[in-house]
Amino acid sequence: MPAVIRREIGMNDRIAQLRKQSVDTVPTLSIERAQLVTQAYKQYEGKVSIPMLRALTFKHLMEHKTIVINPGELIVGERGTAPQSAPTYPELCCHTTEDFDVIDLRQKIFFRVDDQTKAIQRDEIIPFWRGKSMRDHLIANMTASWRDCYEAGIFTEFMEQRAPGHTVGDDKYYKKGFLDFKKEIEQEIEKLNDLTQMDAYDRREQLKAMAVSCDAIIRFGIRHAEKALELAEKENDPVRKAELEKIAEVCSHVPAHAPRTFQEALQMYWFVHLGVITELNTWDAFCPGKLDQHLEPFYLKELAEGTLDRDGAKELLECFWVKANNQPAPPKVGITLKESGTYTDFCNINIGGIRPDGSDGVNEISYLLLEIIDEMRTLQPSTNVQISRKNPDRFVIEASRIIREGMGFPSVFNTDAVVEELMRQGKTIEDARVGGTSGCVEVGCFGKEAYILTGYLNLPKILEITLHNGVDPRTSKKIGIETGSPLEFKNLDDLMAAFKKQLHHFVDIKIRGNNVIESLYAKMMPSPFLSIVVEDCIKKGRDYNSGGARYNTRYIQGVGIASITDTLSSISHHVFENKTFTMESLLDTLAKNFEEDPVAHQIMLNKTPRYGNDDDRADKIMLQVFNAFHDEVTGRPTVTGGKYIIEMLPTTCHVYFGSVIGATAEGRKAGMPLSEGISPVQGTDRKGPTAVIKSASKMDHLRTGGTLLNQKFTPQVVAGEEGLVHMKDLVRSYFKLDGHHIQFNVVSADTLKAAQFDPEKYNNLIVRVAGYSDYFNNLDKSLQDEIIARTEHHEF
Repeated sequence: MPAVIRREIGMNDRIAQLRKQSVDTVPTLSIERAQLVTQAYKQYEGKVSIPMLRALTFKHLMEHKTIVINPGELIVGERGTAPQSAPTYPELCCHTTEDFDVIDLRQKIFFRVDDQTKAIQRDEIIPFWRGKSMRDHLIANMTASWRDCYEAGIFTEFMEQRAPGHTVGDDKYYKKGFLDFKKEIEQEIEKLNDLTQMDAYDRREQLKAMAVSCDAIIRFGIRHAEKALELAEKENDPVRKAELEKIAEVCSHVPAHAPRTFQEALQMYWFVHLGVITELNTWDAFCPGKLDQHLEPFYLKELAEGTLDRDGAKELLECFWVKANNQPAPPKVGITLKESGTYTDFCNINIGGIRPDGSDGVNEISYLLLEIIDEMRTLQPSTNVQISRKNPDRFVIEASRIIREGMGFPSVFNTDAVVEELMRQGKTIEDARVGGTSGCVEVGCFGKEAYILTGYLNLPKILEITLHNGVDPRTSKKIGIETGSPLEFKNLDDLMAAFKKQLHHFVDIKIRGNNVIESLYAKMMPSPFLSIVVEDCIKKGRDYNSGGARYNTRYIQGVGIASITDTLSSISHHVFENKTFTMESLLDTLAKNFEEDPVAHQIMLNKTPRYGNDDDRADKIMLQVFNAFHDEVTGRPTVTGGKYIIEMLPTTCHVYFGSVIGATAEGRKAGMPLSEGISPVQGTDRKGPTAVIKSASKMDHLRTGGTLLNQKFTPQVVAGEEGLVHMKDLVRSYFKLDGHHIQFNVVSADTLKAAQFDPEKYNNLIVRVAGYSDYFNNLDKSLQDEIIARTEHHEF
């Protein structure tokens, strides 16, 4: 990771040093968690219920994992054994020794693995977990058709190496301690009646497991207090000694009791965060939600009492920033790495938006957080601003001021659209207002919903299968259904009818697999600690992974909407309408990757109506694909009683998905990346950013759970106060059209090319990738090239 220390006005020496440690430290893999989990399973497996097994495993972790308090820090606790140390989760995915070698030696997103760790994995972990991990069970229970589609790149599976996630906290643990939660749990146990409630035993075991988890997280806090006092006794510096004693006081109070101060509130959240991501490797990390609103009461109270000032609050928040940046996403391999190739663990903070009563939610901490984003310039935590018509323009301008610095932080969301999306999904207005977005762009009701991403769907690949009558041309394997020879299609309607049949076929396969996986997690991998902090799990006596949350939504993410739109537009325009090519000659040209017909290649590249230019010829086709995808997925039931919703985002999967597709009719060559999010195909939006948002807004964002739009500007375009006003106006205009999300790269292609040529000079260059930002040097070349190829707007 880049070894860069940034020192800004306002960043004091403590924060500068903590940040330096965070960004300089090389990521390593820790085997400690795997050893502790294995010990617990050996002791308890088969002797207690599955929920209790998971709770006792969590208790063993909280009682025995290494307690880390780094020099100078005020918020304490690490996921691994040190900053940038990532644990493994053998109960989910037991890595092979070959995996460890790959993780250690690869050039990008590596984790150093020492010989002792490799030996422990070989001699202790693999022998116990071989054939027992969730990954083993998942693959063993999938059908041959599912495996064929997975291997062909039709879809990905989020739970292949990680657990269900995308969960965001609300304000409950700022108002209650875990002793309070335990009392609620015990009251629910008392209500159970084995005579009249046929599920009383299962509910009792789940509730008992949650009670054990309360004790475990309390003990985890006490161990940090004990460690702080131990360090204080050895400390010669009286200032640091007092700080350690204060840390001990804080950790003795939270998480057992509700926080009373700003520092206790941040520490409470951080203990909950560590508890969730230590219990299971959730996809993605637990998120703080509306941190500015959650912290505001503590901030105002201490300001009034004179026990905290703005600088003190800022220092504590910057300590929290470092804690988030110290936690790289645990190592991934294979397709899972390809769909999310980053250290970022997607701990996403919502800033601004509205309050529970619908009024303006922007407060002093909102502006303080923007200031911290600019000063800290770390990859984590991810941040976004929630923009409502209720928010002042000043807030949008200040966010734009940070965005134009070129980091891609923060991303920008339409709060009013988010609330309406949630209400359309059946949430109450009260729950929708306290919701927001997490991960990349996903909507959910914070603290009340399990909204789980199940995988990406490769829309252009399904079209490719359609054009080959059910056969994957890359492997010659028949994985689709026969929908007729493409030579017999007379018009776009015929082609779309065949595509819809293939889409139905592949979505059926994906969801049948999802149902099995969801059932496996409900039965074998409950998460009693996470269940404590998600509304209604205690009341129902049901686990988060078994439908215990108030709302249970599952998302399938469509990838390549612009690529498939432009491909269909090209076929419609050049084959069916103008008859420039026959279908037979087109397919032959594509099979040869344009090598024998460069003229045809140029025609398809430059004479095709393209999405992103406010051209109804292309945009109407986009709507046909969007509606087909929406109608095929939305409303399908889940195992836990929820519903499926669609999203439009890729993380890094558009690069992987493109690698398994041959040449396509809009002029894209074989293996090249697909379009990203709902953004136009790279380099094809030629009529400016306003044309892009007009095309994108023709999609009904309110029928989704999230869409992702990327735009790239040269720095000169957004210079000065006038540039900020232009950015604000563009955002406001898009959101008036019900756009869900927009984000910006403010960097020139020349700068990116220079960074690619001489990376050592650009160690601190951060760019917006998809729903997250990353160091440009952390990206593989294909993804770097894709970002460079995005249209660079020189004017509004």
